[in-house]
Amino acid sequence: MTDPTRTAPPLPEPGSVLPTRGHVSTRSLPRNPPSQRYRPPAKLGLGGVAFGNGFAAASDAQCEATLAAAWEAGVRYFDTSPWYGLGLSERRFGHVLHRHPAEEYVLSSKVGRLLTGTSGPLQETMWVEPAPFRYRYDYSAAGTRRSVEDSLNRMGVSQLDVVFIHDLSPDNEQDLGMPWERRFTEAAKGAMPELTRMRAEGLIKAWGFGVNRPEPALAALEEADPDIFLLACQYSLLDHARALHETFPRIAARGASVVVGAPLLAGYLAGRDRYLYEGEVPDWAPGKRARVQAACDRHGVDLRTVALQFAAAPDVVAAVIPGARTPEQVRANVASMAVDVPPALWAELKDEGLVEREAPVPTA
Repeated sequence: MTDPTRTAPPLPEPGSVLPTRGHVSTRSLPRNPPSQRYRPPAKLGLGGVAFGNGFAAASDAQCEATLAAAWEAGVRYFDTSPWYGLGLSERRFGHVLHRHPAEEYVLSSKVGRLLTGTSGPLQETMWVEPAPFRYRYDYSAAGTRRSVEDSLNRMGVSQLDVVFIHDLSPDNEQDLGMPWERRFTEAAKGAMPELTRMRAEGLIKAWGFGVNRPEPALAALEEADPDIFLLACQYSLLDHARALHETFPRIAARGASVVVGAPLLAGYLAGRDRYLYEGEVPDWAPGKRARVQAACDRHGVDLRTVALQFAAAPDVVAAVIPGARTPEQVRANVASMAVDVPPALWAELKDEGLVEREAPVPTA
Protein backbone atom coordinates (compact mmCIF):
# COMPACT_ATOMS: atom_id res chain seq x y z
CA MET A 1 0.00 0.00 0.00
CA THR A 2 1.35 3.45 -0.93
CA ASP A 3 2.15 5.79 1.94
CA PRO A 4 0.08 8.97 1.21
CA THR A 5 2.58 11.16 3.08
CA ARG A 6 5.57 10.07 1.03
CA THR A 7 7.19 12.99 -0.77
CA ALA A 8 7.30 12.80 -4.55
CA PRO A 9 10.88 12.14 -5.71
CA PRO A 10 12.74 15.27 -6.77
CA LEU A 11 13.59 15.81 -10.37
CA PRO A 12 17.29 15.21 -10.94
CA GLU A 13 18.63 18.46 -12.40
CA PRO A 14 17.75 21.96 -13.61
CA GLY A 15 15.73 21.84 -16.81
CA SER A 16 13.94 18.56 -16.09
CA VAL A 17 10.27 18.45 -17.01
CA LEU A 18 7.35 16.94 -15.14
CA PRO A 19 5.40 15.17 -17.92
CA THR A 20 2.00 16.64 -18.76
CA ARG A 21 -0.82 14.22 -18.01
CA GLY A 22 -4.50 14.37 -18.85
CA HIS A 23 -6.56 15.19 -21.92
CA VAL A 24 -5.04 18.16 -23.75
CA SER A 25 -7.63 20.10 -25.73
CA THR A 26 -6.93 22.29 -28.75
CA ARG A 27 -8.07 25.52 -27.08
CA SER A 28 -5.73 28.50 -27.06
CA LEU A 29 -4.20 30.11 -24.00
CA PRO A 30 -6.84 31.65 -21.71
CA ARG A 31 -7.36 35.36 -22.28
CA ASN A 32 -8.55 38.26 -20.16
CA PRO A 33 -11.90 39.88 -20.84
CA PRO A 34 -11.97 43.62 -21.62
CA SER A 35 -11.12 45.71 -18.56
CA GLN A 36 -11.07 49.41 -17.69
CA ARG A 37 -7.52 49.03 -16.36
CA TYR A 38 -4.72 47.55 -18.40
CA ARG A 39 -4.17 43.79 -18.26
CA PRO A 40 -1.99 41.58 -20.45
CA PRO A 41 -4.26 40.01 -23.08
CA ALA A 42 -3.33 36.40 -22.21
CA LYS A 43 -3.25 34.82 -18.74
CA LEU A 44 0.02 32.90 -19.15
CA GLY A 45 3.38 34.63 -19.30
CA LEU A 46 7.03 33.78 -18.82
CA GLY A 47 9.00 34.84 -15.75
CA GLY A 48 12.61 35.92 -16.14
CA VAL A 49 14.42 34.59 -13.04
CA ALA A 50 16.03 31.65 -14.84
CA PHE A 51 17.30 34.00 -17.56
CA GLY A 52 19.27 35.82 -14.87
CA ASN A 53 20.93 32.54 -13.83
CA GLY A 54 18.65 31.97 -10.89
CA PHE A 55 19.52 28.66 -9.12
CA ALA A 56 21.86 27.59 -11.95
CA ALA A 57 23.73 29.11 -14.89
CA ALA A 58 22.19 29.05 -18.35
CA SER A 59 23.90 29.84 -21.63
CA ASP A 60 22.85 32.62 -23.98
CA ALA A 61 22.00 30.00 -26.60
CA GLN A 62 19.79 28.07 -24.19
CA CYS A 63 17.93 31.22 -23.18
CA GLU A 64 17.42 32.24 -26.80
CA ALA A 65 16.03 28.78 -27.61
CA THR A 66 13.67 28.93 -24.62
CA LEU A 67 12.35 32.37 -25.56
CA ALA A 68 11.91 31.27 -29.17
CA ALA A 69 9.96 28.22 -28.00
CA ALA A 70 7.76 30.43 -25.82
CA TRP A 71 6.97 32.68 -28.75
CA GLU A 72 6.24 29.74 -31.03
CA ALA A 73 3.92 28.26 -28.38
CA GLY A 74 1.91 31.48 -28.19
CA VAL A 75 3.33 33.17 -25.10
CA ARG A 76 3.20 36.95 -25.49
CA TYR A 77 3.76 38.25 -21.96
CA PHE A 78 7.34 38.42 -20.70
CA ASP A 79 8.44 39.65 -17.25
CA THR A 80 11.99 40.54 -16.29
CA SER A 81 13.95 42.87 -14.00
CA PRO A 82 17.30 44.64 -13.69
CA TRP A 83 17.78 42.59 -10.53
CA TYR A 84 17.66 39.22 -12.32
CA GLY A 85 21.29 38.40 -12.91
CA LEU A 86 22.16 42.12 -12.53
CA GLY A 87 20.92 42.96 -16.01
CA LEU A 88 21.56 39.54 -17.54
CA SER A 89 17.88 38.57 -17.80
CA GLU A 90 16.92 41.86 -19.43
CA ARG A 91 19.74 41.58 -21.95
CA ARG A 92 18.71 38.05 -22.90
CA PHE A 93 15.03 38.98 -23.22
CA GLY A 94 15.84 41.97 -25.37
CA HIS A 95 18.10 39.96 -27.65
CA VAL A 96 15.03 38.00 -28.76
CA LEU A 97 12.16 40.43 -28.29
CA HIS A 98 13.68 43.31 -30.22
CA ARG A 99 13.13 41.26 -33.38
CA HIS A 100 9.35 41.41 -32.90
CA PRO A 101 7.06 44.44 -33.23
CA ALA A 102 6.39 45.94 -29.79
CA GLU A 103 2.61 45.83 -30.31
CA GLU A 104 2.74 42.02 -30.62
CA TYR A 105 3.87 41.33 -27.04
CA VAL A 106 3.63 42.61 -23.45
CA LEU A 107 6.81 43.35 -21.52
CA SER A 108 7.14 44.20 -17.85
CA SER A 109 10.22 45.08 -15.85
CA LYS A 110 11.03 46.62 -12.47
CA VAL A 111 12.41 49.75 -10.83
CA GLY A 112 14.06 50.28 -7.46
CA ARG A 113 17.63 49.18 -8.11
CA LEU A 114 20.10 51.07 -10.30
CA LEU A 115 23.04 49.18 -11.81
CA THR A 116 26.59 50.44 -12.23
CA GLY A 117 29.29 48.59 -14.14
CA THR A 118 32.31 47.46 -12.13
CA SER A 119 35.57 45.61 -12.60
CA GLY A 120 35.82 45.00 -8.85
CA PRO A 121 34.18 42.42 -6.60
CA LEU A 122 30.41 41.95 -6.90
CA GLN A 123 27.94 42.07 -4.04
CA GLU A 124 26.74 38.74 -2.74
CA THR A 125 23.50 37.77 -4.48
CA MET A 126 21.45 34.70 -5.34
CA TRP A 127 22.60 34.82 -8.99
CA VAL A 128 25.03 32.34 -10.50
CA GLU A 129 27.62 34.09 -12.68
CA PRO A 130 25.78 37.44 -12.82
CA ALA A 131 26.71 40.32 -15.11
CA PRO A 132 29.52 42.61 -13.83
CA PHE A 133 27.38 45.27 -12.16
CA ARG A 134 26.84 46.61 -8.68
CA TYR A 135 23.42 47.76 -7.55
CA ARG A 136 22.03 50.39 -5.24
CA TYR A 137 18.46 51.09 -4.20
CA ASP A 138 16.74 54.19 -5.51
CA TYR A 139 12.98 54.73 -5.34
CA SER A 140 13.15 58.43 -6.20
CA ALA A 141 11.43 60.01 -9.20
CA ALA A 142 14.72 60.61 -11.02
CA GLY A 143 15.97 57.11 -10.17
CA THR A 144 12.73 55.58 -11.43
CA ARG A 145 12.87 57.32 -14.79
CA ARG A 146 16.55 56.48 -15.15
CA SER A 147 15.84 52.82 -14.32
CA VAL A 148 13.19 52.61 -17.05
CA GLU A 149 15.56 54.23 -19.56
CA ASP A 150 18.38 51.88 -18.53
CA SER A 151 16.11 48.86 -19.00
CA LEU A 152 15.07 49.99 -22.47
CA ASN A 153 18.71 50.51 -23.41
CA ARG A 154 19.78 47.11 -22.05
CA MET A 155 17.01 45.35 -23.94
CA GLY A 156 17.13 47.40 -27.11
CA VAL A 157 13.34 47.68 -27.24
CA SER A 158 11.12 50.71 -27.68
CA GLN A 159 8.76 50.41 -24.73
CA LEU A 160 7.83 48.82 -21.43
CA ASP A 161 4.15 48.07 -21.00
CA VAL A 162 4.15 47.52 -17.23
CA VAL A 163 6.58 48.68 -14.56
CA PHE A 164 6.66 47.20 -11.06
CA ILE A 165 8.28 48.85 -8.02
CA HIS A 166 10.46 45.96 -6.93
CA ASP A 167 11.28 44.31 -3.60
CA LEU A 168 10.14 47.19 -1.40
CA SER A 169 8.89 44.67 1.12
CA PRO A 170 9.29 43.52 4.75
CA ASP A 171 11.11 40.34 3.69
CA ASN A 172 13.82 42.45 2.01
CA GLU A 173 14.61 44.81 4.90
CA GLN A 174 18.10 43.46 5.52
CA ASP A 175 19.17 44.26 1.97
CA LEU A 176 17.27 47.56 1.94
CA GLY A 177 19.32 48.60 4.96
CA MET A 178 16.36 50.14 6.77
CA PRO A 179 12.71 49.45 7.63
CA TRP A 180 10.71 48.99 4.45
CA GLU A 181 8.30 51.73 5.51
CA ARG A 182 11.08 54.34 5.15
CA ARG A 183 11.77 53.21 1.60
CA PHE A 184 8.01 53.18 0.96
CA THR A 185 7.85 56.85 1.94
CA GLU A 186 10.61 57.53 -0.60
CA ALA A 187 8.61 55.68 -3.28
CA ALA A 188 5.39 57.47 -2.32
CA LYS A 189 7.10 60.80 -3.02
CA GLY A 190 9.15 59.62 -5.98
CA ALA A 191 8.51 56.36 -7.83
CA MET A 192 4.72 56.28 -7.52
CA PRO A 193 3.96 59.78 -8.83
CA GLU A 194 6.68 59.42 -11.48
CA LEU A 195 5.17 56.18 -12.80
CA THR A 196 1.74 57.83 -12.74
CA ARG A 197 3.18 60.64 -14.89
CA MET A 198 4.79 58.14 -17.24
CA ARG A 199 1.46 56.37 -17.60
CA ALA A 200 -0.25 59.70 -18.39
CA GLU A 201 2.49 60.47 -20.92
CA GLY A 202 1.84 57.14 -22.65
CA LEU A 203 5.36 55.88 -21.95
CA ILE A 204 3.95 52.91 -20.01
CA LYS A 205 0.48 51.37 -19.87
CA ALA A 206 0.36 50.38 -16.20
CA TRP A 207 2.35 50.22 -12.97
CA GLY A 208 2.25 48.60 -9.57
CA PHE A 209 4.40 46.77 -7.03
CA GLY A 210 6.35 43.55 -7.48
CA VAL A 211 6.73 42.12 -3.97
CA ASN A 212 6.77 38.85 -2.03
CA ARG A 213 4.55 40.13 0.79
CA PRO A 214 1.14 41.85 0.61
CA GLU A 215 1.72 44.81 2.93
CA PRO A 216 3.40 47.17 0.40
CA ALA A 217 0.82 46.44 -2.29
CA LEU A 218 -2.06 47.17 0.05
CA ALA A 219 -0.37 50.33 1.30
CA ALA A 220 0.07 51.48 -2.30
CA LEU A 221 -3.68 51.24 -2.84
CA GLU A 222 -4.13 53.86 -0.11
CA GLU A 223 -1.32 56.08 -1.38
CA ALA A 224 -1.75 56.17 -5.16
CA ASP A 225 -3.59 54.69 -8.14
CA PRO A 226 -1.73 51.51 -9.18
CA ASP A 227 -3.10 49.23 -11.88
CA ILE A 228 -1.54 45.81 -11.38
CA PHE A 229 0.53 43.95 -8.78
CA LEU A 230 3.08 41.20 -9.25
CA LEU A 231 2.56 39.16 -6.11
CA ALA A 232 5.15 36.40 -5.84
CA CYS A 233 5.17 33.68 -3.18
CA GLN A 234 1.59 34.52 -2.10
CA TYR A 235 -0.92 32.49 -4.13
CA SER A 236 -0.29 28.86 -4.94
CA LEU A 237 -2.06 25.53 -4.82
CA LEU A 238 -0.42 24.73 -1.46
CA ASP A 239 -0.58 28.15 0.22
CA HIS A 240 -3.27 30.66 -0.73
CA ALA A 241 -5.64 31.39 2.17
CA ARG A 242 -4.35 34.85 3.11
CA ALA A 243 -4.21 36.13 -0.46
CA LEU A 244 -7.64 34.70 -1.24
CA HIS A 245 -9.42 36.15 1.79
CA GLU A 246 -7.49 39.36 2.47
CA THR A 247 -5.25 40.58 -0.36
CA PHE A 248 -7.22 39.76 -3.50
CA PRO A 249 -10.53 41.32 -2.37
CA ARG A 250 -8.88 44.64 -1.54
CA ILE A 251 -7.09 44.77 -4.88
CA ALA A 252 -10.22 43.78 -6.79
CA ALA A 253 -12.25 46.45 -5.00
CA ARG A 254 -10.02 49.09 -6.60
CA GLY A 255 -10.34 47.55 -10.06
CA ALA A 256 -6.68 46.55 -10.08
CA SER A 257 -5.38 43.08 -10.91
CA VAL A 258 -2.69 40.58 -9.95
CA VAL A 259 0.09 38.78 -11.75
CA VAL A 260 0.89 35.62 -9.81
CA GLY A 261 4.63 35.13 -9.51
CA ALA A 262 6.13 31.77 -8.48
CA PRO A 263 2.88 29.82 -9.10
CA LEU A 264 4.94 26.62 -8.93
CA LEU A 265 6.74 27.73 -5.75
CA ALA A 266 10.02 27.95 -7.73
CA GLY A 267 9.76 24.32 -8.79
CA TYR A 268 8.24 22.66 -5.71
CA LEU A 269 4.95 22.08 -7.53
CA ALA A 270 6.81 20.65 -10.50
CA GLY A 271 8.33 17.89 -8.36
CA ARG A 272 11.56 19.56 -7.23
CA ASP A 273 12.60 19.68 -3.56
CA ARG A 274 13.20 23.43 -3.66
CA TYR A 275 10.63 25.77 -2.15
CA LEU A 276 10.55 29.38 -3.36
CA TYR A 277 13.73 31.43 -3.52
CA GLU A 278 15.31 30.59 -0.19
CA GLY A 279 15.20 26.90 -1.07
CA GLU A 280 14.24 25.65 2.40
CA VAL A 281 11.13 23.46 2.38
CA PRO A 282 8.66 24.23 5.22
CA ASP A 283 7.90 21.32 7.55
CA TRP A 284 4.24 21.22 6.53
CA ALA A 285 4.84 21.23 2.77
CA PRO A 286 5.99 17.65 1.94
CA GLY A 287 2.94 16.01 3.46
CA LYS A 288 0.51 18.40 1.82
CA ARG A 289 2.20 18.13 -1.55
CA ALA A 290 2.10 14.35 -1.34
CA ARG A 291 -1.64 14.36 -0.58
CA VAL A 292 -2.33 16.70 -3.50
CA GLN A 293 -0.08 14.61 -5.74
CA ALA A 294 -1.98 11.45 -4.78
CA ALA A 295 -5.29 13.11 -5.67
CA CYS A 296 -3.87 14.24 -9.03
CA ASP A 297 -2.69 10.69 -9.71
CA ARG A 298 -6.15 9.31 -8.98
CA HIS A 299 -7.64 11.66 -11.59
CA GLY A 300 -4.90 11.23 -14.20
CA VAL A 301 -3.44 14.74 -14.28
CA ASP A 302 -0.05 16.10 -13.31
CA LEU A 303 0.69 18.39 -10.38
CA ARG A 304 2.16 21.23 -12.44
CA THR A 305 -0.97 21.48 -14.57
CA VAL A 306 -3.26 21.62 -11.56
CA ALA A 307 -1.06 24.22 -9.85
CA LEU A 308 -0.93 26.54 -12.88
CA GLN A 309 -4.63 26.36 -13.61
CA PHE A 310 -5.48 26.92 -9.95
CA ALA A 311 -3.29 30.04 -9.77
CA ALA A 312 -4.87 31.50 -12.91
CA ALA A 313 -8.49 30.91 -11.91
CA PRO A 314 -9.45 33.98 -9.78
CA ASP A 315 -11.02 36.86 -11.72
CA VAL A 316 -8.54 39.29 -10.15
CA VAL A 317 -5.61 37.35 -11.63
CA ALA A 318 -4.49 38.88 -14.91
CA ALA A 319 -1.66 36.39 -15.53
CA VAL A 320 0.54 33.70 -14.05
CA ILE A 321 4.23 33.80 -14.94
CA PRO A 322 5.99 30.50 -14.24
CA GLY A 323 9.67 30.40 -15.05
CA ALA A 324 11.26 28.08 -17.58
CA ARG A 325 14.87 27.15 -18.19
CA THR A 326 14.47 25.13 -21.37
CA PRO A 327 12.20 24.95 -24.42
CA GLU A 328 10.74 21.73 -23.03
CA GLN A 329 9.71 23.43 -19.80
CA VAL A 330 8.02 26.36 -21.48
CA ARG A 331 6.14 24.06 -23.86
CA ALA A 332 5.00 21.98 -20.90
CA ASN A 333 3.68 25.09 -19.12
CA VAL A 334 1.72 26.08 -22.21
CA ALA A 335 0.35 22.54 -22.58
CA SER A 336 -0.79 22.61 -18.95
CA MET A 337 -3.16 25.48 -19.65
CA ALA A 338 -5.05 23.36 -22.21
CA VAL A 339 -5.54 20.24 -20.07
CA ASP A 340 -9.11 19.42 -19.10
CA VAL A 341 -8.81 19.01 -15.32
CA PRO A 342 -11.68 16.84 -14.04
CA PRO A 343 -14.14 18.81 -11.87
CA ALA A 344 -14.10 15.84 -9.50
CA LEU A 345 -10.46 16.57 -8.68
CA TRP A 346 -11.22 20.14 -7.60
CA ALA A 347 -14.11 18.84 -5.52
CA GLU A 348 -11.87 16.26 -3.85
CA LEU A 349 -9.17 18.81 -3.04
CA LYS A 350 -11.77 21.03 -1.38
CA ASP A 351 -13.47 18.17 0.45
CA GLU A 352 -10.11 17.06 1.84
CA GLY A 353 -9.27 20.57 3.02
CA LEU A 354 -6.28 20.81 0.66
CA VAL A 355 -7.77 23.82 -1.13
CA GLU A 356 -9.87 26.59 0.42
CA ARG A 357 -13.53 25.90 -0.26
CA GLU A 358 -14.05 29.46 -1.51
CA ALA A 359 -11.09 29.33 -3.91
CA PRO A 360 -12.07 29.77 -7.57
CA VAL A 361 -11.19 26.86 -9.84
CA PRO A 362 -11.34 26.51 -13.62
CA THR A 363 -14.62 25.51 -15.21
CA ALA A 364 -14.91 23.35 -18.30
